[in-house]
Amino acid sequence: MNIVQVQFAPWDKVYDFVNHNLEIKVGDYVVVETEIGRELGRVTGCVSEKKPDKELKPVLRKATFDDIAKMADQAKKEETLSYCKEIIERLSLPMKLVDVHFSFEGNRLNFAFIADGRVDFRELVKELAAHFSANIRLTQIGTRDEAKAMGDCGPCGRHLCCQKFLCEFSSITSEMAETQQVVHRGSDRISGMCGRLMCCLAFEYEGYKELAGKLPPVGTKVKVDGRRGIILSHNLLKQTVNVKLLNDNSDERNIIIEVDPFRKAKQKK
Repeated sequence: MNIVQVQFAPWDKVYDFVNHNLEIKVGDYVVVETEIGRELGRVTGCVSEKKPDKELKPVLRKATFDDIAKMADQAKKEETLSYCKEIIERLSLPMKLVDVHFSFEGNRLNFAFIADGRVDFRELVKELAAHFSANIRLTQIGTRDEAKAMGDCGPCGRHLCCQKFLCEFSSITSEMAETQQVVHRGSDRISGMCGRLMCCLAFEYEGYKELAGKLPPVGTKVKVDGRRGIILSHNLLKQTVNVKLLNDNSDERNIIIEVDPFRKAKQKK
């Protein structure tokens, strides 16, 4: 079964649809049948072998120029968002409006917002439905979804990875930062525009883990030129370790040296 993955908004999740012999590739826009009507979305992936958990709706056709022209333009979106923001401020709702998506048939509006917790937006939905004469849906998204939808430049000077090529967010943990020895830079320097740990910490994580596996673990007791010592830390890219030499004489200060397991030691200041 040929399955295509379609996304209707940059902050929305990806949905699976059946493709019946249409020539479709990633990046194409297609018109699909959903449980609540027809919708236009962008193809983010194609899977030739996948067993769906339930019966999937079909891809009706590739989107035409006229199909895409029917979608709301930026001016209409801004006007709609502006009105919704006015209602949110009047109702004093603790939420930040991010984006709005118009359905292909124009009878449904999906507003994306950010909030720290649950928000009672029932009154907001009533007013929006009455004003736009449409079905209203509000979707709470995370700060990473906001960054992906809005776009920006990262500290590297390039467009955000989540906006350019990342289709799904992976879990970024503090262990990744620790393994790559960047924790000392501070949270501000290893956090993205969304305020979360940068997605690029996952790109080289496995490589750093492999490098760390080649070195003796921190805390290992070793001997260097006949003197006892203990490994304090790793220099992964250099493939060396920092060793604290243990002194039997308490009057002597501790010495830390950098040791290449396959070469001679270098004393550190």
